[in-house]
Amino acid sequence: MNRRDFIKKSLIAGTVVAAGAATGGYIFVNKTADGKFMESFGKLPSGNRLELIKQSPNYKDGQFQNEVPTRVMTGNKSGFQTMWEFLTEKRKDLAPAQPVPSVKTDLKSLPKDKDLIIWFGHSSYLLQVNGIKILVDPVLIQGSPVKFINKPYPGTDIYKLQDIPEIDFLVISHDHWDHLDYFTVKELKSKIKNIVVPLGVGEHFEYWNFPLDKITELDWYKDAEVNGTKFYCLPARHFSGRSIFRNKTLWASFVVEFADGKKVYIGGDSGYGPHFKYTGEHFPNIDLAILENGQYNQDWNQIHTMPEELGMAMQALNAKQYITVHHSKYTLSKHSWDDPLKAEQQAAKDSNKNLLVLTIGKPQEI
Repeated sequence: MNRRDFIKKSLIAGTVVAAGAATGGYIFVNKTADGKFMESFGKLPSGNRLELIKQSPNYKDGQFQNEVPTRVMTGNKSGFQTMWEFLTEKRKDLAPAQPVPSVKTDLKSLPKDKDLIIWFGHSSYLLQVNGIKILVDPVLIQGSPVKFINKPYPGTDIYKLQDIPEIDFLVISHDHWDHLDYFTVKELKSKIKNIVVPLGVGEHFEYWNFPLDKITELDWYKDAEVNGTKFYCLPARHFSGRSIFRNKTLWASFVVEFADGKKVYIGGDSGYGPHFKYTGEHFPNIDLAILENGQYNQDWNQIHTMPEELGMAMQALNAKQYITVHHSKYTLSKHSWDDPLKAEQQAAKDSNKNLLVLTIGKPQEI
């Protein structure tokens, strides 16, 4: 084969590959998740909401900022190199060898006179306090843009949409895929009475045709009372985004105060920072604090709580009881799947705090 023929055939082959990739991409985008792939990314804030965001003291240079200097990637490697190593390095015990222990409970028949938490794995859970049901960061269908990424461990996906009861409040800590599952919230739409989210996240829900009068959207250090339950929006040390655009919506933690004075801290995703001390000082006697613990790594140690910092966060908050989440359902980091279970025990010992250890699906009285 002469040089001219070689070049000609190479160009044809390249064109065929490109056309195949384009066709595959078109099918992927339009057919994944029943044709709702693009809609699931949500919508960036615009219009009046964007103007409100621009007035926030936490919004600078076109994006939300953490209160203290924070880098998403903290190692000396590039983001590409870190991701490549994460995908290609051989690591032990990233997933459990056996199904994760779990219990299937009838969530529609919970005793109304008990304060309970039912954990669905990772950061999804149902709180019942004084008969009020609060669903936090529910991911029951898929924790990523496509189903074949972030697949749940066997035993952790026992709850389906039809198992979820009527919900008084849906609380979303931030808009990452493993905390805001479009397909879950869309299917639960008729069961959700109220939605509480950080500033900007309401744009997704409005785009997904949720009634605007159901959405309470808060900036840090703002609060709102909805039907007798008060929500205080507080900082977290993290970031946001459902696509290549980062930090266009806010991430947050919340203190929920009920009519009888009971208080629950919803920590969301957060690296260690001064906001834990602030929360502990301004909200004394928190009855239950729910903290992130898992998916940590030295390459991103400012946006997730490291094991040695977990006890420090417990001490700073000074709550009566603690639960840790953000583990035991997906592999999103390099640590062994059960390392967070060891970390929470050590943190409780170091801080001399009361730790409640959850089993997925089993009601835990609080």
